[in-house]
Amino acid sequence: MEKDIGKIPKNDTADIVIRIDDFGGRTGLTIREFVRSEKYTGFTKSGVRIPAEEFLKFREMINSIALGDLQSSPEAPKEESESPEGTIDY
Repeated sequence: MEKDIGKIPKNDTADIVIRIDDFGGRTGLTIREFVRSEKYTGFTKSGVRIPAEEFLKFREMINSIALGDLQSSPEAPKEESESPEGTIDY
């Protein structure tokens, strides 16, 4: 089973791909780099796999990151307003 969730451009020749897959009989979330070049097009070894049983913990960690923490990066989105529930309104 493979279900692509989305991709984020890394540069002109690579994307970060997020997908749910089944590897070795175990379902999980995979985040890997996909490259396009004359020599090779496909996934690289670079990436991480989150087992399904650890996904909620991973999601909690990601959701705990405030956009303000990423503001030092020139490409980081600017936080416009935060609703009382802790979600960001754009």
